[in-house]
Amino acid sequence: MNTNLKLLIAVLIGAGISASGLYFFGNSTEPEVISAEKKPLYWVAPMDSNYRRDAPGLSPMGMDLVPVYSEGADNNQDGPGAVTISPTVVNNLGVRTAKVQLKALQSEVKTVGYVQYNQDQLVHIHPRVEGWIETLYVKAAGDQVKQGEPLYTLYSPQLVNAQEEFVLAVDRNNTVLIRAAKARLKALNVSDGFVERLQVNKKVMQNITFYARQSGVVDELNVREGFYVKPGTSMMSIAQLDEVWVEAEVFERQAQLIEVGLPVTMTLDYIAGQSWRGKVDYIYPTLDAKNRTLRVRLRFNNQDHQLKPNMFAQVSIHAKAAEQQLIVPKEAVIRTGSQDRVVIALGEGRFKSVAVELGRSDSHNAVILAGVKADDEVVTSAQFLLDSESSKSSDFKRMQTPEATTSVWGKGVVNSVMAGHRMVNISHDSIEELDWPSMKMDFTVADSVDFQALQAGQTLHFELTKKADSSYMISGIHIMDSTHMMSEAQNMATVTGTINSINKAQRTANISRGAIEKWHRDPATMEFMFAEHIDLSSLEPKQQLTFTFSVQDGEFVIQRIDTESSMRTSDNSAMSSHDGH
Repeated sequence: MNTNLKLLIAVLIGAGISASGLYFFGNSTEPEVISAEKKPLYWVAPMDSNYRRDAPGLSPMGMDLVPVYSEGADNNQDGPGAVTISPTVVNNLGVRTAKVQLKALQSEVKTVGYVQYNQDQLVHIHPRVEGWIETLYVKAAGDQVKQGEPLYTLYSPQLVNAQEEFVLAVDRNNTVLIRAAKARLKALNVSDGFVERLQVNKKVMQNITFYARQSGVVDELNVREGFYVKPGTSMMSIAQLDEVWVEAEVFERQAQLIEVGLPVTMTLDYIAGQSWRGKVDYIYPTLDAKNRTLRVRLRFNNQDHQLKPNMFAQVSIHAKAAEQQLIVPKEAVIRTGSQDRVVIALGEGRFKSVAVELGRSDSHNAVILAGVKADDEVVTSAQFLLDSESSKSSDFKRMQTPEATTSVWGKGVVNSVMAGHRMVNISHDSIEELDWPSMKMDFTVADSVDFQALQAGQTLHFELTKKADSSYMISGIHIMDSTHMMSEAQNMATVTGTINSINKAQRTANISRGAIEKWHRDPATMEFMFAEHIDLSSLEPKQQLTFTFSVQDGEFVIQRIDTESSMRTSDNSAMSSHDGH
């Protein structure tokens, strides 16, 4: 190997060593950054927080799993429920925020309605005499007529007689008779022009033509030529289309926003891209009893006659702006069955879900009565994932399955008895322990219950016990009919229990009592009433007591109470007295 080749190899090796050294020195802080960076606790699916993995990957929906980190000191200072998400994940999730604003909510009541004729300008045509229609000048409903145009020709013997009487009075030149005969003809709806011509030519007409009193369109044409009509016959109607009404309905909760004179905007599917402006003309004084809605009448100009009766319309009533309140975008609100929430952006990737109290809302914004303050940042996109993660450590009430209740008492009326199936149908009152409303239900009856004592029409208290399949069966009954009432001694029992809740104003309490051996009743949670002489001042929830109760008019009434403390005091006093003797 010559000297030049050796020199070249040495230079290349030296350059490689130098580059390696530069690399390691230049990146000497990288391990420290990695070590300082938080490690994820687990990875979770963006759309399902219950799907967790120990390593990155894809969710069942094909989306990248999101890392979840442990809560640090920053989260602790933000309170329970605060979560921290890396900026990269925030960007990938497409998190958007909006500020809570203090402004007036421009309420807009949106509803639907139907176009109708202006009833103030609707004229109904009725004859005032009996007769036959000889000629009908309008042939179909919807025909246009002008004021003064002929509508129909009528032959009526009464009109002929009235004409003859008038002519006779004219011939006699009797002023009184002339005035009376003329008044009769006018009362029979004969025009003034016809009466004047009759007075001049004295020619009695067999058929008399009647004319339109206003311009418009013919509606509800109910007669044809040759029809026999009488004063009770509705022949036709003439309506005007220069101005129309729209009958709309609003919900009961929106009634306070509606006032006469408010501007209204209306659109129709019939003419896309065009809108009409009108006003609230009248608010009906009563609500519809079936659907709890309030009818309002709207008035619109219709000079071009584009609006047709019975058209379906979308209506927006522009209510007056309310006072300034805290406003958030409507999409930021997370609604659940028991609570409304928003997710607040605390900055630097920190988020927290908080409970809020909602007020009114329109199509875009919602009023927040409590839970946030002005200038707070609320999340308007991807907030469901953030709320789900915040829920794991939050301090507000979540949707939880109520604790299983094995035995409760209810009150109801027996509708029917199915002896072959050992079942009864009962219309029962609401049962708060089970979150049941008042309704009709079928129940199986346990073998320990005297099934023969059950009859249709009975009012009773019944004990429900939960079975293995989560259904409930009647395990005990107390029939409230007088024929089944127990004696006074049998009607009272002493038992020990724990107060779950107490309403001192109504003098009632929910108590989990022990077993009642003489009635063969297992432990149960029941509603009790307190007799008037019972002092409730010392009673509190979670307090244990021994009490004696009776059954009065179907209610369980506590007659005497011995709390545990009072019982111990009594026992100690008795022992001291015994020792003294």
